[in-house]
Amino acid sequence: MRSRENSGGGFFSGRLPERVRRTLSGGLPLPLTLLCAALFFALPLIFKITGLATARYWLDLLNTVGLYAILALSLNVILGHAGMFNMGHAAFFAVGAYTTAVLNTLCGFGVFLTLPLAGAAAGLFAYVVARPIIHLRGDYLLIVTIGIVEIIRIALVNDIFGVTGGPNGIVGISRPILFGYRVSRPHQFFYLIWFFVALTYILFHFLERSRFGRALKFIKEDTVAAEGIGVDASRYKLMAFVIGAVFAGFAGTLYSAKMGTISPDSFNFAESVILFTIVILGGSGSQKGVLLGAFLVMGLPEVFRGFENYRLLIFGAALVVMMIFRPQGLIPPVPARYVLPPPWDAYQEPQDPSEGEGEARGALFPEGGAGEAAPASAGEGGRPSGGGGE
Repeated sequence: MRSRENSGGGFFSGRLPERVRRTLSGGLPLPLTLLCAALFFALPLIFKITGLATARYWLDLLNTVGLYAILALSLNVILGHAGMFNMGHAAFFAVGAYTTAVLNTLCGFGVFLTLPLAGAAAGLFAYVVARPIIHLRGDYLLIVTIGIVEIIRIALVNDIFGVTGGPNGIVGISRPILFGYRVSRPHQFFYLIWFFVALTYILFHFLERSRFGRALKFIKEDTVAAEGIGVDASRYKLMAFVIGAVFAGFAGTLYSAKMGTISPDSFNFAESVILFTIVILGGSGSQKGVLLGAFLVMGLPEVFRGFENYRLLIFGAALVVMMIFRPQGLIPPVPARYVLPPPWDAYQEPQDPSEGEGEARGALFPEGGAGEAAPASAGEGGRPSGGGGE
């Protein structure tokens, strides 16, 4: 019999480094992946060495792409894995951003100290609003979530509780301080934001392959069948909503610290549409697709800024073509594969370790090889008998 160590069942088994390697490489050779990551994180240094005049502009653009990547990855848990049409993700983004802004400007909290509080506030808000509507499906849930983001926007404009600043928003948000080092320049925010992107990607990768992630995929494919085998669909959907909202709250903290000022116009319905587009375009349920979608949706319009009068028309036409010829997205999720043991292992009796496996194999495939098994008849103990004749 195979031991737990050999089967990869233990936490400290030999397969754990392999899983980590696949996570970091994203399906590519690990040296190539590490080289690409090193070149990407060296971009600020490359811009400085080359003396690029527009370096600040490109770094700000990459910072924006990183923020939307975090938001899209968090929405992917709700939309891509659980299959819930959520068009109100900007509401959780707003809750996180305003929590950080209020605590920082009115209470004197440091930005990094408000990070977990912003995530908790966004998660709590998601739990409160999603609990009564989690049973809705399809278009009905979509319409309700649109209403949620509009309610949040109107409440912020009306200066709820007298702390949101009304239409003018909140100004004077301090810069984050990490280990006594003040983060204020674009290249500093570049490393901070993309560190959180990498952390979010890795955490959601393991979440997707956990029991919780498999349950979400089952619910997405067939909710009735999932409930029929004992999966509490409402509970798992609610958990997915809360997890996605928590990371949207984290992104709100980074956004408010980067901008220094926030207003309700930054969290309108159009932001939710952009996030929805990123997930669908990249590949619903695919983390690599979501990252690619963030680069395309947020980066390409800026690249083609010279065609300002036509860039939205070109972008819209490209989306239509994509939905016609590749509705599954640019990088669709890869179906999970599970390696099952050979069928004869079920009939293998405990034997002396010194004996080979040939006897156990021969009991199932007598003298006919592995390709031709003789008809099985009931033998002693209810096991298939290996006799080919009488």
